[in-house]
Amino acid sequence: METDDHTDEQIRAILSGRRLAVVGMSSDPAKDAHRVPAYLASRGYRVVPVNPNAGIVLGKRALRDVSEAGRTDTVVVFRPSGRVRELIPSVLSARPGALWLQEGIRDPASEEAARSAGIEVVFNRCMMSEHARLSA
Repeated sequence: METDDHTDEQIRAILSGRRLAVVGMSSDPAKDAHRVPAYLASRGYRVVPVNPNAGIVLGKRALRDVSEAGRTDTVVVFRPSGRVRELIPSVLSARPGALWLQEGIRDPASEEAARSAGIEVVFNRCMMSEHARLSA
């Protein structure tokens, strides 16, 4: 699967936004959908879990929808590619600076809808890996 064509400078700019709504965040520490946001929280990011089935994650009540997260710099998605499209209306109404589709996630139609609304889109990249690489 291809990755987007963002430069390191562009990725750094997206990573500079400190408030993240993490869709599909898991309460299971063995899953990447828990491990990645936990890493980001430990690096000073304000992580807002969005998962109607998660309950409490990292000491915070998981929200049902991105629209409940308030001002968000980046919406980070841990959902299958085929489920991204259903998130787009909430993402568009939240108007984050960026939509970050984690490694293995890609939906060109949803990406285009977000870009058309002025939202930066990163796909098929791990936010934790990019942060670690660019912070080294």
